[in-house]
Amino acid sequence: MGLRKGRCYRTRKRSYTRTSKFRKYSFIKTKPQNKIVKYDMGDQKKKFSHKVSLISKEKLQIRHNAIEASRLVINRKLNKLLGKDYFFKVRIYPHHILRENKMLTGAGADRMQQGMQKAFGKPIGLAAQIRKKQPIFTVSVDEKHLKIAKESLKKGFPRLPGKYTIKVEKI
Repeated sequence: MGLRKGRCYRTRKRSYTRTSKFRKYSFIKTKPQNKIVKYDMGDQKKKFSHKVSLISKEKLQIRHNAIEASRLVINRKLNKLLGKDYFFKVRIYPHHILRENKMLTGAGADRMQQGMQKAFGKPIGLAAQIRKKQPIFTVSVDEKHLKIAKESLKKGFPRLPGKYTIKVEKI
């Protein structure tokens, strides 16, 4: 069995916190490995004239594998068209641990296990909780490369849940 669909986790809500009379059962024991490889790409030392940001239009959760997929596409396009003449930054970090109470299905698939109410579940992934109007990615470029920066950020839209807009600022 692979990953659950992204729509299962995109709504942002406070996670259920288990309290037990035995203290050791009140905590998550392990944290899944973060899939985001790099947070800063391109030329970090050069000063650029403009900043292009991908801004969220709604509050939601984004899983770490969606952030990484979008980052790869955007960075590949920037690197191909601009070489190293840009600075690309991932502005969010997945802190929130996603849990899942795995259910078993019968051999005939006519019955499904009911499970426990408010079961704590096992950690399956990480997510970043996003506020409305929060920047997700930022690309710093010179004025002549603004169009390329906007196009590359638009390539990342389909890999992320929710709705986004692009904002251009002069530094």
